[in-house]
Amino acid sequence: MTDALAASVPVAIIGAGTMGTGIAQLACLAGHRTILIGTPPETLDAARRAIAGGLETLVGKGRLTAAARDAALGRLETSGELAAAAPAGLAIEAVPEDMALKHRILLALEATMAPDAILASNTSALSLAAMARPLARPQRFCGLHFFNPAQILPLVEVIDAPLTAPAICDIGVATMRAWGKSPIRCRSTPGFVVNRCARAYYAEALRALAERAADPATIDAVMRESGGFRMGPCELMDMIGHDINAAATASLFAATFGDPRYRGSPIQTEMVEAGLLGRKTGRGFYDHAKGAPKPLPATAAPGPRPRRMRVLGELGPAAALAARAIAAGLDVDCAPGDGRIVVDGIHLALGDGRPASLRSDVDAVFDLALDAATQTRAAIAVSDRALAGAGDIAAGFFQALGIAVSVVDDMPGLLVLRSVACLANEALDAAQQGVASEDDIDLAMTKGVNYPLGPIAWAGRIGFARVLRTLENLEAVTGDDRYRPCLRLRRRAAAPAS
Repeated sequence: MTDALAASVPVAIIGAGTMGTGIAQLACLAGHRTILIGTPPETLDAARRAIAGGLETLVGKGRLTAAARDAALGRLETSGELAAAAPAGLAIEAVPEDMALKHRILLALEATMAPDAILASNTSALSLAAMARPLARPQRFCGLHFFNPAQILPLVEVIDAPLTAPAICDIGVATMRAWGKSPIRCRSTPGFVVNRCARAYYAEALRALAERAADPATIDAVMRESGGFRMGPCELMDMIGHDINAAATASLFAATFGDPRYRGSPIQTEMVEAGLLGRKTGRGFYDHAKGAPKPLPATAAPGPRPRRMRVLGELGPAAALAARAIAAGLDVDCAPGDGRIVVDGIHLALGDGRPASLRSDVDAVFDLALDAATQTRAAIAVSDRALAGAGDIAAGFFQALGIAVSVVDDMPGLLVLRSVACLANEALDAAQQGVASEDDIDLAMTKGVNYPLGPIAWAGRIGFARVLRTLENLEAVTGDDRYRPCLRLRRRAAAPAS
């Protein structure tokens, strides 16, 4: 096993913004003499104060002693000159995403530091291959992509550029573990792991808005309260900034020669053009002004309480609804069938990528939940062919189980199922292409963006065949190639159950 960079080896961080400051806090806390380089002087002063404040917070939480805090601050140095990086064995650039700027910095560092020093970039979007091209020693260059705030979020993507010596990334992984992070190893491709795989989470929400299936507050509530995500996609885009989010999507779309999976959204483009960037401008999908009321999700009025639930066949991921119905005092009986619920003559089924109106077997479909035993909200869509009152009966059923209901337009795949299917497909495709291992991809999505479950593990839980069927139906209904199932998903779906 490769050893981590020794604590006696100095580390230089170039860029004293939020990201560079967070990385510097990690390095000095891990025992390294840490040289934080940036301009102007007041930026460095602010960075030192931020690091001191961060360490003081750890002391207040009992996670760091006062002596350890003082020792870490004693290892921190600041400078406005790149020459100050000369003694460092590792230099990490964390400057803005400007290739020309990064080239100037990396070339200056290479000329300043020892030949056996390691150079790394914190880029989240730029090509590491292009970044390494002018270097005399590209074999000693890699990517170390931290997530903001770097001193808190555990994930680091350790990235092999095309000419990186394998031992360099081995050292990177070991060093990040020594710093208390959760590193994954990945290949240099557009978006790496997280920025690539997460596109589907934002994209499907934007497409649901474009299809006028639901409003932002309802989409977010369903994704949190049914899907188990910590933040809904609309509120998350507001937090990231729509300009940044749209630029990441555009960069991936261009780098993949127009792959439709990474196509941008006219809705988001218009928001960027209007300056509705989210929290940083005060308005995005939501009004972030102080005291502004937060919109409430669409929630169905109370429907009639049923007395009986009939289960036809296996309900798959929704099986726990039967136990909840029994606990709620409903009579439940089971019969052979294809996975439907019958309540007061209304037929309900878990979505499969087709709108309810294109199915002859149901009156309404309901969305996937992370855990049907604990979900607090369900999204349902009612068929255009259903009899009047079908939606009220369907809502009343879920409400009797203690589940709030959001009625959305009859969109293919609904919200959670559609998003999870696309996330899983993207993750499996990345694994197929050797970007990272399946385990590392799942780790990246849980540690880097706080998903409740890795997308590949999630697909395994609900069934690869169900995910494949959902995507095939989405592709057939929409005619959009963005839903094409990848080869690895097809193979997993065809494999016999273990």
